[in-house]
Amino acid sequence: MADTPDKSVERKAGGGEVARPATVRPYESLIPKRSPVADALAPAAGFGVTIKNFFSRTVTEQYPFETAPVKPRFHGRHQLNRYPDGLEKCIGCELCAWACPADAIYVEASDNTPEQQMSPGERFGSVYQINYLRCIFCGLCIEACPTRALTMTNDFELAGPTREGLIYEKQDLLAPLAEGMLAAPHPMVEGTTDTEYYRGEVTGPTPAQVDWVAEQRPDDPTLEAARRRVGSAPATASAEAPAPVGREPR
Repeated sequence: MADTPDKSVERKAGGGEVARPATVRPYESLIPKRSPVADALAPAAGFGVTIKNFFSRTVTEQYPFETAPVKPRFHGRHQLNRYPDGLEKCIGCELCAWACPADAIYVEASDNTPEQQMSPGERFGSVYQINYLRCIFCGLCIEACPTRALTMTNDFELAGPTREGLIYEKQDLLAPLAEGMLAAPHPMVEGTTDTEYYRGEVTGPTPAQVDWVAEQRPDDPTLEAARRRVGSAPATASAEAPAPVGREPR
């Protein structure tokens, strides 16, 4: 007499067996079932927003005569930032160019020298280009920047008559010098390294920096505002004297 196959056992190719439950529970939805009235009113609820706006007043933006405000986190034109004493934040690491999925950024780095100190540390971005014909404004470049040198502004009016005009150079992207900043190149704040700059401990130029620029570039237009900001602060800090304007006390 032949053996009766067990329905609770599933046979596989090769003679193996896999056990399965004798009874299978029917599928039960976790979504509560609606009443027939709710099913009938579902289309009206779905079109509620459409119907509400259908009878509202139409608002037309009067652009370009009236510029509409954008959201605070809007991704617009890029900007290369500066430290409070005027040195550039960009160190020419090229991480933004590597992160760009559209290959829209081109960076060349050069070494800082005592006579040409453009940024804290060893290098600075001597060439910086962004091709806005390629840029997709995704913001990956600003996420990759280790010094927060590159950020995005709310400026969205980038149209122009030529293709060449949409390739922005470093001078087009650099943030304008704020009141009291000292135009680079000039030495770093005395007694500091690039670490103090990255930590935000530098808050402005010092008398030594102002004196260096006055000696090297006496006609620099930023000297007057920097002198007013520095005032009569001492050139070096002592245990009794307050810290110079250019650095926060620890």
